Amino acid sequence: MDSNVLIAGFGGQGVLFIGQLLAAACMEEGLNVTWYPAYGAEMRGGTVNCTVCMSDDEVACAYVETPENVIALNAPSFERFENKIKSGGIMIVNSSLVKSAPSRTDITYKFVPMTDIAHNSGHEKMANIVSLGAFLKTFPVAKKESITSAMKKKLTGKKASMLEGNIQAFEQGFAAVN
Repeated sequence: MDSNVLIAGFGGQGVLFIGQLLAAACMEEGLNVTWYPAYGAEMRGGTVNCTVCMSDDEVACAYVETPENVIALNAPSFERFENKIKSGGIMIVNSSLVKSAPSRTDITYKFVPMTDIAHNSGHEKMANIVSLGAFLKTFPVAKKESITSAMKKKLTGKKASMLEGNIQAFEQGFAAVN
């Protein structure tokens, strides 16, 4: 196994957090992993993305110019990365915020109303976690149990109260994909 995913959105959406969760879950699965964040100086509201590379072998480089998979949490990310995905790749799209039609026939699109799902479940700020569930349903690089374990390790102290909501959001994203 040798793959990668680029996760993109705006600052405050939890882009880096789900990249960290995915990386931790893949490590639990025994994979070699790199996590590479990229963000503008403005942080909240500015553009943010991260790349997670996963492999059975050593990962030679964390930087990926042509990602195999993309999670686009907003319209600017969809527009920026749609044409960069490798042929045969997967694009998970937040259809609550992205209204553009797909322009390619050589990649798989999964349009999931992530923000709406999060809002309707009472977990408004967890569209990122919904996207992670949708991604892992489409591209099962890690088991649900590994994601839950990663959440338990990351959501401690003051954030421990958010664990159940995150698990529910993940499950809803997983269920939202055919």
